[in-house]
Amino acid sequence: MRRRKFLAGTAALGAVPALAQANQSPAARERSPDLPARFTPSAWATRKTGYTPFAVPDYFTFASDLAVERNVTGKPHTGKVLAAVQAHSDDIPLFCGGTVAKLIDEGYAGYLIRVSNDEASGTTLGHGVAQNESDAQNVGKQLGCRKTISFYYRNHRMDDGAIIELRARLIFLFRVLRVNTIFTMDPYNHYDENPDHIVVGKAVEGACWMSGNRDYPEHYKAGLQPTHIQEKFYYARSPQGHNLVNRIVDVSSYIDVKTRANMANLIKGPAGNGGVRLREYLRAQGKRLPLLGNDDDTANFQYVKHFLMEDFRVLGQQFGIGYAEAFRYIGPDTPYLDRIRRAALEQSVAL
Repeated sequence: MRRRKFLAGTAALGAVPALAQANQSPAARERSPDLPARFTPSAWATRKTGYTPFAVPDYFTFASDLAVERNVTGKPHTGKVLAAVQAHSDDIPLFCGGTVAKLIDEGYAGYLIRVSNDEASGTTLGHGVAQNESDAQNVGKQLGCRKTISFYYRNHRMDDGAIIELRARLIFLFRVLRVNTIFTMDPYNHYDENPDHIVVGKAVEGACWMSGNRDYPEHYKAGLQPTHIQEKFYYARSPQGHNLVNRIVDVSSYIDVKTRANMANLIKGPAGNGGVRLREYLRAQGKRLPLLGNDDDTANFQYVKHFLMEDFRVLGQQFGIGYAEAFRYIGPDTPYLDRIRRAALEQSVAL
């Protein structure tokens, strides 16, 4: 089944009730008594556990055409290619790992592109670079990606370099890999304090457009072709901000894959050996949490799934699904000249 036809069906069958529920819950039920009745909220507060700042933003603005995307049987996306572009090794697995795993399972060939070297997350810069190189490769394997590619820019210093270079490298990869779909941080992410996220989002946005144009003609002399990015999934990391959302993806069937992908980041992000550390903390208090089991793997898995992924479960609950991820989605569109020609044919008369 074609993706666009499928999404149109989900929009017709599930988007309106889901949007209504989103607009009613939790914002309408928890409307502040200080908000005068004549005012209509323009952003909706998300219900959050407080277990992690690395999940969903505090506020969402829901578009009127919001759609809920659910699982598709078979491999309808065979032959298509996605590139998941992240500033750091924990961005994709935290914010959209479930959707990336879902699309790969449905037929996409996936590539994970990490822009930084993640040096700042180690006990020393060298330790951070080496450990995160290994972790990034393991994250890609957990998500089902064919290859993980790193650019090794300095961590938290990307705005010190020329964005045109980063954009050019992405254009080259998009053309080589023949990418159809991208995942990246929303280039218009409100209130994100991390400068790397903003730089990467803007570079990817520009590369998506330019990869389909005649820029860098030497690529074509080398045998590459223009690559038109048909779909963009923009995700947000802005715990004090708000972001436009028009696509909710049901990742319930892939939450365990997402959990494992986050566990693969041993020193970057909130996952890694967090379960082991929590178990040791409780033991020092003379306590134990049965949820964490009796071995390290169980402790880490349950810690990530039942604490770090909990906000994604709460978000999904509002749409009647188990776990959800939220995006500003930009889909394929008919070229404007085709629209003009179609309209002209409909209005034309015989010679």
